[in-house]
Amino acid sequence: MIDNAAIQPQDRLEVIGARVNNLKNIDVTIPHDSLTVITGLSGSGKSSLAFDTIYAEGQRRYIETFSSYARGMLGALQRPDVDKVSGLNPVIAIEQKTVNRNPRSTIGTTTEVYDFLRLLFARIAEARSYLSGLPMIKYTSGQIVDLLLNLYSGKRVAILAPLVKNRKGHYKELLDSLRRKGYLRVRVDGEMRELTMGMKLDRYRNHSIELVIDRIKVVGQERDRIADTVTEALRQGDKELMVLDVDDPEARPSYYSQHLMDPENGISYPEPAPHTFSFNSPQGACPHCNGLGYAFAIDHDKIFPDRTKSVRNGAIAPLGKYQSKMIFWQLAAVLEAHGFSLDTPVADLSEETVTDMLYGTTQPLYINNEGGAISNYKLAFDGLLRYLEPEAAADAEGEERGGKTDSASRFASRIVCPECGGRRLRRESLCFFINDRNIADLARMDIVELHKWISDLEPRLSPTQAIIGREILKEIRTRLSFLIDVGLGYLSLDRNSATLSGGESQRIRLATQIGSELVNVLYI
Repeated sequence: MIDNAAIQPQDRLEVIGARVNNLKNIDVTIPHDSLTVITGLSGSGKSSLAFDTIYAEGQRRYIETFSSYARGMLGALQRPDVDKVSGLNPVIAIEQKTVNRNPRSTIGTTTEVYDFLRLLFARIAEARSYLSGLPMIKYTSGQIVDLLLNLYSGKRVAILAPLVKNRKGHYKELLDSLRRKGYLRVRVDGEMRELTMGMKLDRYRNHSIELVIDRIKVVGQERDRIADTVTEALRQGDKELMVLDVDDPEARPSYYSQHLMDPENGISYPEPAPHTFSFNSPQGACPHCNGLGYAFAIDHDKIFPDRTKSVRNGAIAPLGKYQSKMIFWQLAAVLEAHGFSLDTPVADLSEETVTDMLYGTTQPLYINNEGGAISNYKLAFDGLLRYLEPEAAADAEGEERGGKTDSASRFASRIVCPECGGRRLRRESLCFFINDRNIADLARMDIVELHKWISDLEPRLSPTQAIIGREILKEIRTRLSFLIDVGLGYLSLDRNSATLSGGESQRIRLATQIGSELVNVLYI
């Protein structure tokens, strides 16, 4: 029992004459700085007192502090049916709402712990190459000059600027532009070539092009020339350069960069930022699953449920029976190219024919427009899977959000993303480590284990890392402690919000609010 007489007016919330819904002139005194439980039978007025009276009055008073223009935009709030409410602090309600069904929402994003982890990795993580596993390094232009003078002393070298890395195109305009600027040579696909007028490459092949900035003998007297060459190579090569030993054609090239780079293979990473580790950002999300952690595979048996039927009679379940439209004209062309027709049962088609129908063909097909509205012409076919997979993925994601779906998702099965293994991030983002753990490893730990790992981390960091990460680590520890205090230590940060129970979801929102460290606030 609470002794009302012992509570001073400034230390209590008073509700006098509450008549909202089924409340009958209820008077309540609630002490500040305490935990008060409203309990009773169903329909006794618990929610009417807590939400419809106390919270509604707090919200109304808050909105009354706005300008008349803002209040007009928000709409007027009716005063609850109560005689008097005094001692009311700012109110925050944590309602028993439905669980978030967004497939991109996790415990980590909801509590903002993952946001602080992203910041921590952006500031102090060590990058490693996904090819060699070696630490990625970056240099200043002065350091590159010193390295060249030490490693190539007395040797003749060519200093090159990488311009194109394994991309298709003829690059005629690029090569002409370089020639007009006075450059003499480029290295194309590992072969030195002179720049000539009208020079172009095979547009259908992947090419790597490096511009030869200078060929020079590395001696101390040439330091200024080497420095100028390095500066120009870094400018032309987007802060990257390559060095070749001219006298030893068998020697592997060396790579130097002002970005993070693997000195052995030449691959580079962009400078890490918080969005590098976000699966909701294009810079960090796995390109295969777009940061969802799962992908969709089309089930071939669902596409051809009855192989005794022909395409014309509806053998392809997603398309149904024949209609005069482009997809059927393309399928007719594929079948005709293999000596079959739309009336041939799928069971009688060759394996190669079915493969071309599903995955497409690069051979130009003669499209016979039966309607006659458009002239006949040749066209490539991308395949049924290319036609169905984006629709199935969009439908399945819509279903996760609780929306309506199209029939395409009926032919797809959800699988763990083969590219990221369900970790949601692109491979470069997964190659940043703190104490041999990447951010996905931490997100998969249960919260109790993660709290212990974070608490023991600071002594294992370098002095610089410890200074940079101290405040971030403190914030992470505090938020993890709140989650443990509300009994959620068995969960992990990568747990999808849609899989949580109502009670777990509500406790997470409670821990998030407590973690904001507001004072003199009334939580309902």
